[in-house]
Amino acid sequence: MTYSVVLMGTPQFAVPILEALIADDKYDVKAVVTQPDKPQGRKHVLKPSPVKVAALAHNLPVLQPEKISGSDDMQQIIALNPDFIVTAAFGQFLPDKLLEAAKIAAVNTHASLLPKYRGGAPVHYAIMNGDTETGVSIMYMVKKMDAGDIIDVVKVPITNQDNVGTMFDKLSLAGRDLLLANLPKIATGDISPVKQNDNDVSFSPNIPHHMQNLNFKSETAQQIDWHLRGLYPTHPAHVQVAGQRVKLIKVTPMDEKTDLSAGHVVEKTKKQLKISTADQTVVSIDRLQLAGKSEMDIVAYLNGAGNQLQTGDLWAEEPINE
Repeated sequence: MTYSVVLMGTPQFAVPILEALIADDKYDVKAVVTQPDKPQGRKHVLKPSPVKVAALAHNLPVLQPEKISGSDDMQQIIALNPDFIVTAAFGQFLPDKLLEAAKIAAVNTHASLLPKYRGGAPVHYAIMNGDTETGVSIMYMVKKMDAGDIIDVVKVPITNQDNVGTMFDKLSLAGRDLLLANLPKIATGDISPVKQNDNDVSFSPNIPHHMQNLNFKSETAQQIDWHLRGLYPTHPAHVQVAGQRVKLIKVTPMDEKTDLSAGHVVEKTKKQLKISTADQTVVSIDRLQLAGKSEMDIVAYLNGAGNQLQTGDLWAEEPINE
């Protein structure tokens, strides 16, 4: 039996799921729904979502409603009368009328171990909070955000080298496999959905601009490491250095303490720059990006802009909130 599917997703996370549905002869992808093209760069050139690029490569119909509720696109989806509506980081709420259009089920592939981290940035918050694992949840869709009954979950470890980019890569593949394993079971009813415990709910709202500020006075070395890995590469974290914004790409928390107040140079060699942070902890700056420059390792920085730094100099200044 072949099941008809409408796939709704936007970022790269959803692409492996789309590709797997296309490749599996048990499924017939009738349409792909994604967010409208977004302006990118200084010239504001419109850029399609990764899901749109993948869909067009397979000559699939693509719908891009600004708002799905009440739109002509929603009526087109309903008219398709799909067996499944599958969402994966689509980015909009779906009205009940649309959810009810799925003959078998409307299911969501969400990148967290629900009910933890409902919302638009679950991977970011998992890393920023120092979690050692996250995962993917497959759930029935309801009108309330990420609140439907859970069909199945898979856990994925977070290593101390992972950032949002590497975790999205891992989770997209885990989500793909989990979804493909469960869709036939959903169709036959061979599942035992579990209601979410409201007492365990936490949220992961979209990342505001001010969250990209690193504060060496209030964050320990470990927290700074979690913070920047939890934002890179989608929302790179930055620090103020000599009044200029510097993006931090990679740091290493050191197993040492210092008497210097936060933000000062603890040690500088030809190959290493250590900075004091909160609670007398120390972080080594490994990779960064100056304004208008490409990413560079610490050796290149110390041979250039950081050449005059001395032990005891203030390096990380108070963040400027925008």
